[in-house]
Amino acid sequence: MSLRCPPPAFERKLCPPEDLARRASLLPAPRVFTNGVFDILHRGHATYLAQARGLGASLIVALNSDESARRLGKGPDRPVNPLVNRAAVVAALESADLVTWFAEDTPLALIVSCRPEVLVKGGDWSVESIVGANEVLAWGGQVQSIAFDHDLSTTRTLERIRRS
Repeated sequence: MSLRCPPPAFERKLCPPEDLARRASLLPAPRVFTNGVFDILHRGHATYLAQARGLGASLIVALNSDESARRLGKGPDRPVNPLVNRAAVVAALESADLVTWFAEDTPLALIVSCRPEVLVKGGDWSVESIVGANEVLAWGGQVQSIAFDHDLSTTRTLERIRRS
């Protein structure tokens, strides 16, 4: 006989885009917002998200939908993990307070809807090129680009796996 357990607590962090504004307003400020595909989670992702969370009192992570991720040109077989699985894994991280998603090419509509005080991307993005920067700065927020501590990437990991 198998034991039936309640859903893990981290699943409460999953937030459909249409609920983001309301649920984000309940988070402690300053609220930090970041986004990405986060396909095969690695140490670089975990470190980056923990550092992003350190810039505020709560962290909102928006994931590209599968279709949005494919349009980024990372390869026809990407993302490897479907959105439902990527969202659950990111939600399981201590650093994430809410995890949502977007089907568009950019998360601009989500940024505008939840009005974070801090907008963050990884060190491969200049502050000027971060989507939503102008909007966040206009309402008095900050925009940051966090340098990578670990030279890791899902694309390079998959290339290494395919070669072996």
